[in-house]
This record gives sequence, C-alpha cells and structure tokens, in this order.
Amino acid sequence: MSTIYLLRHGALAADCSRHFIGQIDLPLAAAGVRQVEALAQALREREISVIYCSDLLRSLQTAQIIAAPTKARIKVLPGLREIALGEWEGQLRRDIATRFPEQFVARGRDIENTPAPGGESFAEVQQRLLPTWQRILAEGGENIAIAGHAGINRLLLCSLLGMPLANMFRLGQDYACINIIEQSGEQACVRLLNGHPAELPALPDDAPE
Repeated sequence: MSTIYLLRHGALAADCSRHFIGQIDLPLAAAGVRQVEALAQALREREISVIYCSDLLRSLQTAQIIAAPTKARIKVLPGLREIALGEWEGQLRRDIATRFPEQFVARGRDIENTPAPGGESFAEVQQRLLPTWQRILAEGGENIAIAGHAGINRLLLCSLLGMPLANMFRLGQDYACINIIEQSGEQACVRLLNGHPAELPALPDDAPE
C-alpha cells in the first residue's frame, strides 16, 4: 500500500481572491513559506521518499521546503500544472465579467467543459492529469508527496471519489493543506481532506496503547 500526501502550495505573493491565477508563475509569499515550513515539520517523520511537483515556481518551492528536513527526492512533472486560463490570466474577476460576459456566464454554467478564451477546460486538465497520476502510482513508493495546486487537487480527488467535476468547488483546498490518500492496487481511500498539520493522524508508534 502507498500513502500519498496530496498537498497544496502555500499562499502567493498576489491577491488571488480577486484575480484569475492559473499558470502565471508566481512565487510563494513570505506567509506562504511559513505555512509550508509548518507543513514540512509535520511531515518530517512520515518517511517520504519522493515529492512530485509541477514546473510552476510555487509548486517547486513547496516541494523544496518539504524535502529539506528529509532529503526526499523531487521529481518535476509538467502534467501537474495548474489549469491554463488563457486571456483571463492575471485579470480581475470583475473585469472579466464585463469584458467577456457571454464566456463568463457560459463557464459558470458548465465549469467542467468550458475553457477561458485561449485556455483549458477542467475536463481537459483532468485528461492530462490522470496519466500523470498513473505514472506516479506505477513508480511506487510507500510514502509519497505531491506538491499540487487547488485545481489539480480537486480534479484528482473528484476522480478518486467518483464526483462529477461540476461539484469540484465543494471540495475545500486551503493554502498548505494536506489530503491523505491510501492506494492499494486499484483501490484508493481518501483518509484526510483539506487537513492542516495539527490534524495529521498519529503514526502507529505514536498511537496511545
């Protein structure tokens, strides 16, 4: 059985609540670095052997911070990149609703299949993500981490939980959160969803008698 720690990167040096941020290559903010450092301390005894990340800076920085206490290997996989938002990248959400009213409404009605102009739909992202996930499983390892993105994490969790992509935003993915997936053969069990360091289950040797 493999235990996969599916993580989200820390907070970014930008106001992401008001802007569309997909594949813009932003670094972690100072607060984001602190968030991931706390995550690294919580995971340091988990014997993680390899950390997968995308080629976007925020994911790579997260992997490097997590790896530092354990010397885990880092593998960069472009298939883990966040969704591409095309012409909407970096734009204010309120401006997009004004400049692209028809596309904005259409995407809201069918978030799964409707891309931003020049970008990807979530269904297209899932199509490139799932072969990457299968590669990670095939490479094996008892304890694995993935320094993911909010969209990528939600798409993977929807697949594992059998959820329609239309419901993906019902899954919280806070900055520096932890999802724990136990994979045995073809069977996956999500043990923790959108957790934080204090919510990590105790290791067997730490469990009370």
